[in-house]
Amino acid sequence: MNPLEYILRHIEWSTKTFGPGQYTESILKHIAKELEEIRLLPIDLEEWVDVMILALDGAWRAGWSPTQIIQGLTEKQEKNIRRQWPAPVSEDEPIEHMKVS
Repeated sequence: MNPLEYILRHIEWSTKTFGPGQYTESILKHIAKELEEIRLLPIDLEEWVDVMILALDGAWRAGWSPTQIIQGLTEKQEKNIRRQWPAPVSEDEPIEHMKVS
C-alpha cells in the first residue's frame, strides 16, 4: 500500500469510527498518553506507531489533504537534511538545528 492509499484508508476509518471534527485537544491528549507509554518502554514499536497515526489524524482533521500531508512530510525531511546539526551532547536532551543568522 502506498502512502496516499494508506492515508485515504485511515481517513475513511477514522471518520466512520469517530465522526467528523477537528478533535485537536483530544488528539493532543492522546499523543501525550502515548508518549508516556513510550517513556516506559521505548523499544515498543506499536507505541511509536500510535503517535504517528494520531499525528496523521490530527493533520487531516486540521484540513490538510493526504497529498499535502505527504508533501509536507517530504519537504520537512528535505529541510532537515539541509540543516546543520551540532554533535549530540546527551541522549536525554533534544538536539536543535543550528540557527542561520
